[in-house]
Amino acid sequence: MDDPISIAPTNDSDTSRLGTRFLIYPQVPIIAGYERPETVWISTPRGQVAAGPSDHRMYVVDPLIGKTPYQFPSLPPLPGDFYPPVEPGPDGHFDHISIGSREFLAVHSFACVRRALDICESYLGHEIPWFFSSTYERLEIIPHLIWNNAQSGFGFLELGEDDTREEALPFALNFDVIAHETGHLVLLGVIGMPDNPESQPDFLAFHETASDFIALLGLLHFDSALDKILRRTKGNLLISNELDRLAELMDEKQIRTASHPLRLTEVGLDVHDRSRPLTGGLFDSLVEIYHLLLLERGLVDLDTRSIDYLRRDLIQSDVEQFLLSGQSGYALHHFAYKAALAEARDLIGEAFTKSWLRLDCSQISLRAAAEAFLAAFEAGRGWRFTDRVYENLRWREILD
Repeated sequence: MDDPISIAPTNDSDTSRLGTRFLIYPQVPIIAGYERPETVWISTPRGQVAAGPSDHRMYVVDPLIGKTPYQFPSLPPLPGDFYPPVEPGPDGHFDHISIGSREFLAVHSFACVRRALDICESYLGHEIPWFFSSTYERLEIIPHLIWNNAQSGFGFLELGEDDTREEALPFALNFDVIAHETGHLVLLGVIGMPDNPESQPDFLAFHETASDFIALLGLLHFDSALDKILRRTKGNLLISNELDRLAELMDEKQIRTASHPLRLTEVGLDVHDRSRPLTGGLFDSLVEIYHLLLLERGLVDLDTRSIDYLRRDLIQSDVEQFLLSGQSGYALHHFAYKAALAEARDLIGEAFTKSWLRLDCSQISLRAAAEAFLAAFEAGRGWRFTDRVYENLRWREILD
């Protein structure tokens, strides 16, 4: 008889390297299928996330008395009394906090910011400094204000609530909003701030695109979201789904979509509106690369390279045919589809974040941003799809 398998004792220092556990809702819990949060690990080692939560990059403070939103010259640190900082569990993790409690808002907002930062840093391969680091060592996160807005700025990220509903929904539970705001901070940390950003509408429009796309990429890093998106669409991302809906709640108070046919000559000068063609071109490239990976792996039959423009030329009969070409085998190949989507996500994500290193913050235009992305993509692992990225950006009238 074989000897029983022996289990080596767990080395405490080894497990600390895994990071620290938190619970995050990939989408707000009022959306069907997202009622339960997902367990995630942030990069800060267990034992190095202190009460707050806080680590060497950020900390949470929850004001005891309602505060007004930060506006220059009012900046962190916020004076006054605060709710007690949330303590880690005996095991050093934060996934024990009761969902629905005020403490959970603090923990969830910290985890979402850290998650978005971890994703961007993993693509770039190095730590991203805060653009305000000469003044503040760490980012201050305020998890809840009675305020129908959210914002990030010089040393802070603060979250209000969506009060358009019968029961207000704190933005601290909205990963998309938090990742978007973190995206602004991350981009500023990489490319810097021009002397007069208000005079550069394309700088601000590019910021909106970058922040929206960081939130979109962030969603695709949740295992449960990948499963739900693919199962709901049977693998066809041309169908409207949670991936292409972007919650931009700063000024417009509406849900925007990444999947749309708008070109640069069809939008106005408002920074949110002007950002949409570039966001759409990035989204189209993500979807097309995903489908071309499926084609390479023998999982679909339709070659999107035979179509002049994916969203313009796929009439309803083509969409139905496209669905049939993949859905017949989807049920048996869910995990193969999932692997293709994850690879497309990373090819786009790596190139997009690395393209920022090619930009001069004082001379940013949407064309310059698109050219930098195309160059970074061609230099990266997805180089064989460069022509498709170019065609998507050209059709959007961002490139010639």
